[in-house]
Amino acid sequence: MRREEILDLLFAQPFEAVCERAARVLEEEKGAHVHVRGLIEFSNSCRRNCRYCGLRCENGNLRRYTLAKAEIMAAATRAVALGADTIVLQSGEYAIDPMWLADVIDCLRGGLNVPVTLSVGEHPRAAYALWKEAGAVRFLLKHETADPLLYEALHPGHVLAERIASLRVLQRLGYEIGSGFMVGLPGQSLNTLADDIILARRLGVSMCGAGPFIPQHDTPLGAYPAGSAQLALRVMAVMRIVMPWANIPATTALATVDAQGGQRNGLLAGGNVLMPSFTPSAYGSQYCIYDNKNRVDMLGARKAIEGAGRSHTLARWQEPAAQDVVSGLLPCAASGAPHASA
Repeated sequence: MRREEILDLLFAQPFEAVCERAARVLEEEKGAHVHVRGLIEFSNSCRRNCRYCGLRCENGNLRRYTLAKAEIMAAATRAVALGADTIVLQSGEYAIDPMWLADVIDCLRGGLNVPVTLSVGEHPRAAYALWKEAGAVRFLLKHETADPLLYEALHPGHVLAERIASLRVLQRLGYEIGSGFMVGLPGQSLNTLADDIILARRLGVSMCGAGPFIPQHDTPLGAYPAGSAQLALRVMAVMRIVMPWANIPATTALATVDAQGGQRNGLLAGGNVLMPSFTPSAYGSQYCIYDNKNRVDMLGARKAIEGAGRSHTLARWQEPAAQDVVSGLLPCAASGAPHASA
């Protein structure tokens, strides 16, 4: 599909028609099943200074935390017991001790027999390889915007090419890669949304999210208006048509701008993934990437699934036969906290 066709779907075709087409593609390619990924935000420490994110290193109003392994394991055990089919470990980008995180991954994979997704930012290839060997199977690294100049403006000291290069390294190491971008970013051209979809398709991502921009008051973009939920839904529907193979989440940002029906509408627009939070309640309010985040739980996820007329059945995960994991490499007895972040 050419860029002009994508732009036509984004801005010229009736929304209902685009959603109906996306629903047909979803039914043919993915069926009615919704994947439920249990999200654990294990640290809000971050060395980057992204202008839209409340975790930015210059935000002195944030109480920083990093969960101990025992806390992560307890949260993950609860998530699996309630029906999560994957554990997603998310944090700000900081100097994680690679061996500590590898130990956590190995224990999750071995103790709970669930796939592990990482969302921890850009790191050296050696760390990515270690975490893959420990058992991580997916890596989420959002490109945020396909506009190189806007990317540089939003991410001081960094360029889009670095992010794309990291995604390529992850892909070569055998990860299923995920990306994503925001809709309604200050300075964003509407036409860039087509480029975001094209970039995700060119990267061959296994998952891609598109949620509305939501400001965070302790950031330089804190006074800007939020992005449009309706436009984000249209972008999701177009992604489903353009990338029929991809898993597309109905994001927490949708649930934040529309608490009653945001995620249900995301599923109706072609989404097939939900990511309820299992971050311990004592820490959840400190993972404030944007204001008033709706911390969707498993009950909220089930309501969205039922409201969209979809289904979720937990199937026992089978580790890929080709994966070469050294048994017993990382014992699960230790439960200490990681090294302090830089």
